[in-house]
This record gives sequence, C-alpha cells and structure tokens, in this order.
Amino acid sequence: MKVIALNGSPRKNGNTVGCLNTVLGELEKNGIETELIQVGKEKVRGCLACYTCMKNQNERCAVEDDPVNDWIQMMKQADGIVLGSPVHFSGVAGTMKSFLDRAFFVVSVNGGLLRHKVGASVAAVRRSGGIPALDTLNHYIQYSEMIMPGSNYWNVAHGMDPGEMQQDGEGKQIMAVLGRNMAWLLKVMEMGKKEVPAPAPVDKVRTNFIR
Repeated sequence: MKVIALNGSPRKNGNTVGCLNTVLGELEKNGIETELIQVGKEKVRGCLACYTCMKNQNERCAVEDDPVNDWIQMMKQADGIVLGSPVHFSGVAGTMKSFLDRAFFVVSVNGGLLRHKVGASVAAVRRSGGIPALDTLNHYIQYSEMIMPGSNYWNVAHGMDPGEMQQDGEGKQIMAVLGRNMAWLLKVMEMGKKEVPAPAPVDKVRTNFIR
C-alpha cells in the first residue's frame, strides 16, 4: 500500500511538512510506502470553469502547463492521501486551493477516481484560523466519497518559523495518532474488501434552483 502527502506550503521544510512527515512516519512504521509531493512551490493557476475535463472524460485538466495532471494520476494510484496546508487568513494557501479545485473536480467528474480511498487533512498555523482551513481541506475528501480517519483532537499544529511545530507537544501527538489511525484503517479496509463488497457507485444527481 502507498500513501501520498501533498504539501500546500511554499516552504519545503516548514511546519506543514513537519505535520505531514509525522503522519507519514507512523505510516512507514506500519509498513506502508509514502511519498511527499511539494505543491506550494509550483505555479498553479485556478480552475477555468471550462468543463473540458467533464466533456473529454480523459482524467485530465485542460490546463497543461503545470504538474496538476501528474498529481491527479499519482492520487489515483495511491491507496491513501494526506492534504496539508499552512493557514493564510484563516484559509488554505492559494496555490494549494487552486490545485485542489482543479484536481478534485477532475476526479469527481471522471468516475470518482478517489472513491473509497483513505484521506486525511492537516494544517499548520501560527495562532488562529487552523480549524477553518482544516475544514476546507476536509471538504474535498468528503465530496470525493473518501474514508476519513480521525485523531484525538483537530488535526492542527502550531508554529510560525520552520520547525516550531516540533515544540507543540500536543500537535505532534495529534499527527502521530492520525498516522496510526490511518494505517489501521488502510489495513482494515484492505482486509474487508475480500469479505464485504463496496456499495456500487451512483450517477450524480444535480439539482439547480434557477430555472
């Protein structure tokens, strides 16, 4: 099994990476392969609302000059996904938000590519705003019919300068517990697939209120 983590921070060694690496470390202790992808340092534009991905059904975003399509295929191949972001004005970092909007729309309109994978989110924050950012990340996971493990508190750790989250004892424990729970859930689901068939996917019902 393999889990990929997507770092929405422009910092390669910041507190978001510290959170993600703590989660990944616990997964690796449980024999699960991991990979960290740096999203925040790339130039990723927002969704064009062109619906080309819906029309073409080729699992690709129409914007081809950034790594988003490569990341979509990496998520498709993974068994689990961890989303991580720093907190900017109580929200998700801009580059990460642009990536998530595009990637998760592609996977949702191309057959639910992430359906029943295990997904989790983490946020790193200086002081306040971590819960709204975490909630935003969780929206993508829940919309995609992914299965989400929890921890013993909200998945937020505190720190400003790189490495400061290591001083947040509770935050580090939250990430470690999340990693252990994620590893357990992945293994339980892998075993359960042999005994309990997954519910069949359904065609999305779209109800618009403007006629």
